Amino acid sequence: MYRSPIFAFILLLFAFSCQKKDKNFDAVTEAVAPSSDTLISFYADKGGAFQASQNYDSAFYYFNKSKELAQLSKDYDYMTYNLLAMVQLYQYSGDYANSEETLTEALPFLEEHSEYHLAALNLFGIAAKEVKHYDEAIRYYNQLMPLAKDSLRQSILANNMATIYTEQHLNTKAIAVLKPFSDAAFLDSLPEQKARIIDNLGYAYFKNNQPNIGLPMLNEALALRNKANDTYGSIMSYLHLADFYQVNNPSKAVENARQAYALSTKHNSVDERLEALDYLMRYNDKVGVNPFAIQYATLNDSLNLARNTAKNQFAKIKYDAQKATVKALRYKTEGAELALQLQKKQLQNYLMGFGLLLLALLIIYLIHYYKGQNTHQRLKASYQTETRIAKMVHDELANDVFYTMNFAETQDLMNSDKKEKLLDHLDQIYHKTRNISKENSPIDTGETFFIHLKEMLNSYKSSDINVIIKKGNPIDWVKISDDKKIALQRVLQELMVNMKKHSQATFVVIGFDAGLKHINISYSDNGVGCTNATILKNGLQNAENRIQAIKGRLTFDFSSPRGFKVEIVIPI
Repeated sequence: MYRSPIFAFILLLFAFSCQKKDKNFDAVTEAVAPSSDTLISFYADKGGAFQASQNYDSAFYYFNKSKELAQLSKDYDYMTYNLLAMVQLYQYSGDYANSEETLTEALPFLEEHSEYHLAALNLFGIAAKEVKHYDEAIRYYNQLMPLAKDSLRQSILANNMATIYTEQHLNTKAIAVLKPFSDAAFLDSLPEQKARIIDNLGYAYFKNNQPNIGLPMLNEALALRNKANDTYGSIMSYLHLADFYQVNNPSKAVENARQAYALSTKHNSVDERLEALDYLMRYNDKVGVNPFAIQYATLNDSLNLARNTAKNQFAKIKYDAQKATVKALRYKTEGAELALQLQKKQLQNYLMGFGLLLLALLIIYLIHYYKGQNTHQRLKASYQTETRIAKMVHDELANDVFYTMNFAETQDLMNSDKKEKLLDHLDQIYHKTRNISKENSPIDTGETFFIHLKEMLNSYKSSDINVIIKKGNPIDWVKISDDKKIALQRVLQELMVNMKKHSQATFVVIGFDAGLKHINISYSDNGVGCTNATILKNGLQNAENRIQAIKGRLTFDFSSPRGFKVEIVIPI
């Protein structure tokens, strides 16, 4: 289960705001020739059924079909309902950019539907919170609060706002929002919501340096959840207690983290499992490989892969539906235009085939790369490479392919100028594809390894950045195994990418020196420097994991107030 910490409210809100006429599912499926209006509700009902069974691909497909029919029939009530349902599916998969885009598509129809307007504001708030636009999320919830007509909804909104304030370290605001509800009589019959309020209030007190007030409330919330058999809610109680004890009582922190991990595993709640593993990973006192770190990386990779797969599948469903609509409209044109339309279709098929060929080559490459890895760290690096390639394909190719296809469909290709322009677009796509392939090609670990390594490092030179390669005692690269060469080149590439993106450096020095039983590689720049926190943020911890996987050592030097230094030692 992929879950946002404030998704609970959307389920409650949809129960009130997205009411549509009930229909008997079996009776509808027996209809011989349903009208367009019946098809709209039929597809919407099928989407809801698939969503309830967590079959999100099929749910998105049917919500989108219902939306397309509603748009043609100008049934804006159903169109708005389906758009909001699709937004919720985007948010399940962690695709908050597309969820905001789809919400924007629904905006023109919300003014006439106050209940849908309420749901849309909440979805906007969730999207803003999840991408850490906290002030924007608070603004949405402030708009929602006057529209909440009962105390329960107000308490849920207050809880959502307090969660955001705590993330912003505005703990006094979180306390002020939650405190009026902590002893509200109407919550006595709603133990799960009461426990949620008390737990978050206690956590806010703890974060506000008032642990004597916070701890009893955290324990009270856990007791309420245990009494109500709310094992799902207990996950957050145990995580908050693990955070509370991590400084002064690490053993209790580990005990609570283990409880959270067990329950989140039982409920298949991946985000909370990752959070629990994070605590266990930090406080593991066993010598050698940290098993919790391995579990964390594997689970995180699986989660990201599942979410990216869902995003891609949703995009394909939407694209296929749009293509089908265009095809249906095209066949309604006059017979005199048939020859031109067939030519456009051929060009479209050519472009589609070209795009599929590109995707097939990428998939073959990714499969080959993935299978070639035989350690956990390599699997993690492979997934990150796949994600980077997918982003490059999306950012650099997808828009160009879409634009070219649209150009081919809408322009008169019998005109030689426009035909030449189409060929120029195809040539640009080809060159971008070749560049992506070259950048992500396998590493040559043979005799020319160091030559190619220097070429890679020097490729980061520019008018603003000077890269110097310093040689000490010569290194006999023949004695260095292939896996160590690959790990070294990937780590240096990650350091150079981090330098270019984050450090603002103008001068970089990379040194190579051979010892009796090991080789030393040093990296330094004159950028803004780095801390433990920014290492995690910029993804450099993966570089350390790569070197550890080949029995080497990577050390970050934080002693200098400016600049960034790394020392790498690899056994021969």
